[in-house]
Amino acid sequence: MSRRFFTLDVFTHKALAGNPLAVVLDSEGLDDQAMQAIAGEFNLSETVFVFAPKDSANRAALRIFTPGRELPFAGHPTVGTAVLLAMLDGVGQGTKRFVLEEKVGLVPCKVEGRSDGGVEATFTLPRMPQRIETAADDAKIAEAIGVAVDDIGFDRHQPAVFSAGVGFTLVPLKTVTAVEKARINREPWIAAIRPADHANAFIYCRETVETGHHFHARMFAPDLGIGEDPATGSAVAAFAGAIAEFEGLEDGTHRFVIEQGYEMGRPSQIRLEMDVVGGALVEARIGGSAVVISEGVLRI
Repeated sequence: MSRRFFTLDVFTHKALAGNPLAVVLDSEGLDDQAMQAIAGEFNLSETVFVFAPKDSANRAALRIFTPGRELPFAGHPTVGTAVLLAMLDGVGQGTKRFVLEEKVGLVPCKVEGRSDGGVEATFTLPRMPQRIETAADDAKIAEAIGVAVDDIGFDRHQPAVFSAGVGFTLVPLKTVTAVEKARINREPWIAAIRPADHANAFIYCRETVETGHHFHARMFAPDLGIGEDPATGSAVAAFAGAIAEFEGLEDGTHRFVIEQGYEMGRPSQIRLEMDVVGGALVEARIGGSAVVISEGVLRI
C-alpha cells in the first residue's frame, strides 16, 4: 500500500533549521507496532500519523511517536501538522482555524499564510501546566546534567517538575555558558531527572543568543529515544507553568520567545503567549513557523 508522507522543519522559517518532523498521511490500517517501527525508520524526534477525526467537525486525529514510544501530546508535531494540513487545504495568504484530535484531548489551531509564502501555526494548550512531582535536590540535578551546583537557579526560578500533557524536569541555570556545557550523565540522570517513566530535562536561562528573545533552552530525553531535541513545544507548554509561578506576572497577555537548538546547529524559535487573570494562568498558546522539506510515498 502507498501512503503519502511529508517532512517539515518546525519552529523556523528557514529550511534545514528548527526541529525536523515526519507526517504520514493515509494512516488508516496501521497498528501501534507498525507506527512505532515507521517512527524508528524516520528516526526523527517525532513522527505524526494522520487519521480521519472521530468527530467530523474536526480536521484530523493525530498519533505521535518518538523513536522509542508514543506521546499523548507534543508541540512541534502539532505546529508542523497544522501547517501541512492548512497548506494542503490551500491556506494561501489567508487564515484557517480547525481542531486536531490528540490523545491529550482537542487542540484548537489557527494557521496563517504570510505574504512572503511562509506559513505559521498557533495552538491553544489542551491542558494547563501543573506541578506533578517534587524535583530532586540541586546537587543531584547538577551531577545529572554536568554543571556546578552554583549554576542552578536565578531570580526566583528553581528546579521544578511540570506537565501540560508530558512531564519535564525544568532546570533554570544562571548563564548561557552553563546551558551550553550541560550533558547527560546517565547514572545520576536516572536518580535525579523526573518523571521516572520518561525522564526529560528542559534546561533554560534568561540570557539569550539573539536579541529580542526571552529564554535560551535545551531539552534532553534519552528515555524517549531523543538524545537532544532542537525545539520542544510540549516542554515550553510545561515551562509556562514555571513562568507563571516564578515570574509573578501581572494580569493580561504576556508574550515570550524561547530559543532552542542553537547548540545543535538547528536554531529554533518557539512563541509562547500566556493569559493571566486574577494572578492565575488561564490560557496559553504556542506558535511558530514550519517549512516543507520533502514529500514521498511509503510502500507499506
